[in-house]
Amino acid sequence: MIPEPGGPVPRDAETRIAWTTPTPALVAVTVGGVILASAAILGTDAASRLLVGLAAVGLLALAGLGFRQRPRLSVLPGAEPRLVVRTLTGPDEYARDQILRARVISYRRLGRKVPMLELDVQHADAERLLIFGRWDLGVNPEFVYRDLVAALRLSEDKTS
Repeated sequence: MIPEPGGPVPRDAETRIAWTTPTPALVAVTVGGVILASAAILGTDAASRLLVGLAAVGLLALAGLGFRQRPRLSVLPGAEPRLVVRTLTGPDEYARDQILRARVISYRRLGRKVPMLELDVQHADAERLLIFGRWDLGVNPEFVYRDLVAALRLSEDKTS
């Protein structure tokens, strides 16, 4: 099955749909971190070595988190489809009735509007707000929203 452009990527034989940071982007961040780390080691000025070293650590940490949280967001198919969100502490699963609201909100960043997917979910005894951008999902959040509503069969009162 070939996915449509901008749509979810099938991950296994059950055609679980999933969204994640693109692997080439994570590899590029890793390579950049290694180059900066090399520059920090080979540098002669102490202040520049510190700043470049901190930048290298930041890039390598970002790449590590990106690889650890793959896929960032996915839907497990079945009679009762479930939303799976990978975080630092591991995957969290949410049933359809635990998803309180799903929507796409545009935030202003660097002088332009950037869409973000917002999910309000019931986690244990508290509500949790999950926000995903294009970096997390690998595609436009509006495409993910459309596919989530269809895959999880969310009702209109849970979307806005």
